[in-house]
Amino acid sequence: MSTKLSGPRSTRTSGRGPVGSGLPRTVRSHVPITATGLVVKVVLLGLVAGIAIWAAFPLVEAGKWVGLALLAATTAGLFYLYLTPRHIPAKYLLPGTVFLIAFQVFPVLYTASTAFTNFGDGHRGSKDDAIVAIQSSSVQQVPGSTEYTLSVASEGDPVTGPLVFLVTDPATGAVSAGDAGGLRRLDAADVTVAPGGKVTAADGYTVLTFGQASTRSQEITDLVVPTAGGALRSSGLSRAYEGRAIRAYDAGCDCITDRESGRTWTADEKAGSFVAADGERLAQGWKVNVGGENFSRVLTDPNISGPFFGTLLWNFAFATGSTGLTFLLGMAIALALHSPRMRGTNLYRVLLILPYAMPSFAMLLVWRDMFNTDFGLINNLFGLGVDWFGQDWSARATVLLVQLWLGYPYMFLVATGALQAIPRELTEATSVDGASPWQSFRAVTLPLLLVALAPLLIASFAYNFNNINAIWLTTEGGPFPADNPRNGATDLLITYTYRLAFGAQGAEFGTAAAVSIFIFAIVATVSAISFRSTRKQEEVYS
Repeated sequence: MSTKLSGPRSTRTSGRGPVGSGLPRTVRSHVPITATGLVVKVVLLGLVAGIAIWAAFPLVEAGKWVGLALLAATTAGLFYLYLTPRHIPAKYLLPGTVFLIAFQVFPVLYTASTAFTNFGDGHRGSKDDAIVAIQSSSVQQVPGSTEYTLSVASEGDPVTGPLVFLVTDPATGAVSAGDAGGLRRLDAADVTVAPGGKVTAADGYTVLTFGQASTRSQEITDLVVPTAGGALRSSGLSRAYEGRAIRAYDAGCDCITDRESGRTWTADEKAGSFVAADGERLAQGWKVNVGGENFSRVLTDPNISGPFFGTLLWNFAFATGSTGLTFLLGMAIALALHSPRMRGTNLYRVLLILPYAMPSFAMLLVWRDMFNTDFGLINNLFGLGVDWFGQDWSARATVLLVQLWLGYPYMFLVATGALQAIPRELTEATSVDGASPWQSFRAVTLPLLLVALAPLLIASFAYNFNNINAIWLTTEGGPFPADNPRNGATDLLITYTYRLAFGAQGAEFGTAAAVSIFIFAIVATVSAISFRSTRKQEEVYS
């Protein structure tokens, strides 16, 4: 008995692969790779090796040994995985997993980590960076300070590239390149110096013409090059001086002292700023962990919580209205064209999906101009003088109308597909039982449509909840109240967050990241509840 049982089991496990594979394991493990596959494998693994070597040098230079070990282990693991015939599923799953981590998980984690800091304008770097910035910005020319012949250059494009000072020492004739990181001595063979000491060419740099330098005069004036004795600043476009910092850092008191006035600003490690006794803070600070302060501000600070909760209500109304109205209109048109009595349905369908075929950003700009108060088509066509974007509710109604026009073709297409999948026998059976068309639609067609389209409606709600283009390209969040230029009547949380992060009043990346976490939590919660309801509905109608 034992011999009969063990024979087949041994043959099955050693001679064949998993059930349904169709080939013995010994055959599948020796399937020859094609020439094209071999070339692709060599190229991709060579690319992986090249990227690993390229990334290793900065890690070694910075002494990041943990990162270097992780890089080496990851590279070795990739080579092992793709050079051996084993672990077939992992070969296909790994690329998707890597992209998921790189483009989904990592951005979310980075945003979450930023939400617990004061990262923003004035708090971008370390404390040492803040000290250097404070001292450099207070540099003034003093009697007897050294003056240098100056040439303004850039690294790369002369219009947008980082600026660099090329200065010639009047005593030695040595040429140095200076930027915010300090001065670097240049090799005499790499520069061309005209009589008088002005640099006319330098390897790796583009010397700006007078016209190019004039267009960037403010950047040139603001550029400060730290030196051992103070800092280097420009005096016009052809001269530079090495001045002395009026404000200096004293490690003994951990403070900044103004040498002229004697005023001091003591370091506040919790706030990441130098603060005077009367509460005044220097503009340059440093990045620190502030715990849940940003989340607390969003919920309790009247300047943020008021706009936040008001915007949240409108955000729900906009997402619900955009999704619901487009679904109702798209479904109504799909039902009309689904009727067997309709003729020319293909032509109607082509015409109806035209808004979906056009670039949405262009259409949003067109609609914005159509609602213009002075020359817009809407006012001129109907003889109106309505300031559509000047009043809260008219602006909100306008963006919902624009979204209806842009979004209904998508709902029309998916509803048409879902209707064609519903057997006509079901609706015919209700007619035989004496049900009216409305009763048949409400009892059979609509529930089956919702089962098929519920995931798409949830996705559409999540998309519209963060639909920055719909607002930014039409109203830019306005109209704005006179006392709050940071939050308008049509602002969504995403546009409010964008204005916090990149607004003219100063970037607040930490606070913006906290609002982003709230948005993520809201959308995730609504989606989870909706999907649970959808599953229950599927169980009822399955």
